[in-house]
Amino acid sequence: MLTIHEFGQNNAKTIVMFHPLGVWWDIFEYVIPILEKDYHLIIPEIPGHDPDRPESDYTSMQEITDEMTDFLTDNCSGHVDCLYGCSMGGGLVIKLLAEGKIRTDLAIIDAGMTPYQLPKPITYLIGVRDFMMTMLGKYASIKMLASVFDPEKYSQEDLLYVKKVLKSLSARTIWRGFYEANNYDLPKDIVRPDCRIQYWYGDEEKDARGWDIDFVRRTFPNAEFVENAGQNHAEFFTLHPEEFCRRIDELMM
Repeated sequence: MLTIHEFGQNNAKTIVMFHPLGVWWDIFEYVIPILEKDYHLIIPEIPGHDPDRPESDYTSMQEITDEMTDFLTDNCSGHVDCLYGCSMGGGLVIKLLAEGKIRTDLAIIDAGMTPYQLPKPITYLIGVRDFMMTMLGKYASIKMLASVFDPEKYSQEDLLYVKKVLKSLSARTIWRGFYEANNYDLPKDIVRPDCRIQYWYGDEEKDARGWDIDFVRRTFPNAEFVENAGQNHAEFFTLHPEEFCRRIDELMM
């Protein structure tokens, strides 16, 4: 069962925010104080990524979207002003759009993960690679973690946060999360909503997001693509929170 955090409940416009894999919901801590002044924020904790429920494991993209669909139907009459998700969270936005059970005026897919279009044996091998790399990170020293993060962008405090979160993830969550979030199912008859859709990515991750960009372009022909200069994966809301919130404000007008 999802834990849901809400802020700015008295505001008229609602934004749902899905966090990436491998971090907790508080990764949005820099943008929450800004956005909650004008928007009702709904931020679910992805199973297996809940510091208050360390016994929980990741479930599935389908179970998560089903729970969010029920929550938003019961609490928002099935309509929100914006769906935002980064990385795996972007995959959840894609799945909600494709299922068409929740209506939104704006969808922002920030470097969202899309299903691999590859034979199953290959996707399994990729999953094993991702699992091993993440498990290595879980048990790595801070010094080793520092070698894979840009020291001009990330502080020692940031690395300690990454280490703390990785340490909290079970092996089951790591395997299920990375494999399933890269191989989730979409409906046979995909809904193509008429809302505004933007796919964001950093210019430093453009090559890595190539397949995802092509998939979104095919799946949602009306999608707009926005390249953010000087950014890599999941850096907009963490390293540039004020600019991130200004961009949201402009799109919500």
